[in-house]
Amino acid sequence: QVQLVESGGGLVQPGGSLRLSCVVSRSIFSVYGMGWYRQAPGKQRELVARITSGGSTYYADSVKGRFTISRDNAKNTMYLQMDSLKPTDTAVYYCNKDVGLPKFQWGQGTQVTVSS
Repeated sequence: QVQLVESGGGLVQPGGSLRLSCVVSRSIFSVYGMGWYRQAPGKQRELVARITSGGSTYYADSVKGRFTISRDNAKNTMYLQMDSLKPTDTAVYYCNKDVGLPKFQWGQGTQVTVSS
């Protein structure tokens, strides 16, 4: 069974930066498009950014220009560099397959809190 382990979250002031990591337990990682998702309290989980197996990227309008998604297939790892963070970015962040694909079992996520 594939496991997803997200890390790198924390408490940061508005305007600050964080780098999230997602480690996938199987080498099959490289064949899938992957995405970062987030869920804020009382809201549905939403896609934040996605990256294809070939490295093409897509960003939600709310994070475009501030977040950068990347992947290292040799390490079975995906990253999300988050800059210029806003309080509205506060959420639990998860990684999983791209939209439209059957998902792996969701991991525990990593909490990002943006507050002064």
